[in-house]
Amino acid sequence: MTGVVIYRSKYGSSKKYAEWISESTGFDCFSVDGFKVDSLDKYDTVIVTGGVYATGISCTSFLKKIINKIEGKKVAVFTCAASPYDEVFFNELVANNMKDELSDIPVFYGRGGFDMKNMSFADRTLCKILRKAVGKKDPKDYEVWEKALMEVAEDEAGDWTDKSYIEPLLDYLKAA
Repeated sequence: MTGVVIYRSKYGSSKKYAEWISESTGFDCFSVDGFKVDSLDKYDTVIVTGGVYATGISCTSFLKKIINKIEGKKVAVFTCAASPYDEVFFNELVANNMKDELSDIPVFYGRGGFDMKNMSFADRTLCKILRKAVGKKDPKDYEVWEKALMEVAEDEAGDWTDKSYIEPLLDYLKAA
């Protein structure tokens, strides 16, 4: 089996997962920005990783761009977010992002990280506004993503990445 892991990583968690997947499979690993789409012909398996930002999976636009080139290949998406896994959130995430030609691609999830100091000005500002609004709620009423947002102080970082999150993906790759 020849494979490639292609990632889009804004703050490092997706890249870390992509590298772990590559190490575990022996697949080549590239950033979306450094990947030559014409080279897809030499792979029979394609894994695309990307983070979740404002309920969007960052790698779906890239997937749509290459969908005709990956037809007939084993394809999967690995995504990560600061929030812990929540079935309702995950199912909504998949339903909202993996539509039409992407609907048959399996999606796997791992917990990522959160570090406001390394965020862009726009992301940091948005998080501060969200934290202020969420902070007005009773913590017992927080949604999963709100708990993750409030779990780390503004001047701290949270890193929940864990190599064990890629196990379901590796099991999928071994099957069939």
